[in-house]
Amino acid sequence: MGKNEMYGYLPEEKPEIGKLLVYALQQVIVMFPATIAVALITGFQVSTTIFASGLATLCFILITGRKIPLYYGSSFAYLSAVSSMAMAEGTAEQLASWEATGILPTELISKAQFGIIMSGFVSIAAGLLVRKFGKETIEKILPASITGPISMIIGLTLAGNALGDAIPASEGAYENAWVVVSLVTLLSTILYSKYLKGFLGQIPLLLGAATGSLCAALIYAIGGADFNLFRSIPDEALNSLWSVGPFAVPAFSLPTFSMTSLLAIMPIAIATIPESTAHMYQLDIYVNDVAKKKGKKMGYSLIDMLDRNLIGDGICDMISGVVGGPAGTNYGENISTMAITKVFSVPVLVAASVIAMVISCFTPLIKAIYGIPLAVIGGLEVYLFGAIAAQGIAIMIDKKVDMFSSKNIAVIASIMVVGLGGQYKFGGNIPFFGFSIPCVAGASIFGIALNALLSIWDKED
Repeated sequence: MGKNEMYGYLPEEKPEIGKLLVYALQQVIVMFPATIAVALITGFQVSTTIFASGLATLCFILITGRKIPLYYGSSFAYLSAVSSMAMAEGTAEQLASWEATGILPTELISKAQFGIIMSGFVSIAAGLLVRKFGKETIEKILPASITGPISMIIGLTLAGNALGDAIPASEGAYENAWVVVSLVTLLSTILYSKYLKGFLGQIPLLLGAATGSLCAALIYAIGGADFNLFRSIPDEALNSLWSVGPFAVPAFSLPTFSMTSLLAIMPIAIATIPESTAHMYQLDIYVNDVAKKKGKKMGYSLIDMLDRNLIGDGICDMISGVVGGPAGTNYGENISTMAITKVFSVPVLVAASVIAMVISCFTPLIKAIYGIPLAVIGGLEVYLFGAIAAQGIAIMIDKKVDMFSSKNIAVIASIMVVGLGGQYKFGGNIPFFGFSIPCVAGASIFGIALNALLSIWDKED
């Protein structure tokens, strides 16, 4: 390895083919747990979700001129929005099918696709604002006093779903085994995320799911068929456009207009914009550090490409939505992996996106994913949804939100009560002058409007 390679690779640099493939596979493994977790929780097709992730990443790299090394994956921020949309739009038969198979009926996925595509316009608009008025514009329109509590209610409105999957309603020996597997999954995932370092520290979800599944396998081996927690593979999960042997082209679907989907899903992009922006600041620091150590000078500034990043994020949402994948954003997990390995090579991410699309067509892997016990999914959800809420608190701490400001308290309080109250009083959709407004979307819009109104008399704003 040459002296320059010891310090890693800059975005425009390309490792030799063997190293490139290893680095690319690592990026796929890192994005894998969160991306498939979103599909399993929402009921989207796993194969289509993985394919959409790879395709969107490839398009993002092209859209941004092959200069920004970021991986696009499915976002947990949209989980409650998709769930509330499905509950509002689905027929009794469709909802029963969703509960029985874990797969969202194609008709409801198509309606969700419309909202996902439209959410792309929010990120694109943010990117155009940054291009026109500068990076500070986003923080004025979407300060941490808004994005923080929005992240909190996104996580907390899903708390009921998490416990519903982790703890069965009835009691008995089988149900006790279910709870044991959920606890093993939850605690192992927490321990892995806290104590594992390096590459393993980047995949606690994958390791936690593996540990929970191993626990379920031991219970099955000891207790027999009466304690089988593994799920049968629903036929709906293996839908494909074309198949041959162990390979199958994922089942794509076309979007269908839905005003409910528009209102529920589109505003959630507001919560992903600060996250995507923060990732660009992190990436800029890491890449400049590698360039300095290699004695090279970057020909461009990554942070000056924030507008292109946000526009690319929005277009990726549209691309994912068109083929039938969930909405997403660039992944912090992949950035952390690049920071650890010092490999910021764009060609590596191109290879990773292609590998992801190939993997999505491998049927045995898709079958294994769908067989994961619901108890394992529930254990992961308790950790994941709580982490989303905790991230909202972290945003406000990091941005030093003044909690003694009457304006901030009013905005935060309104968002929290509208969001959580709408979930637990009205089941996720708030009745409002004849309309049914999804609680997270309603809380987001109300918070933005209230902050703008109160800022009129605020000299600093």
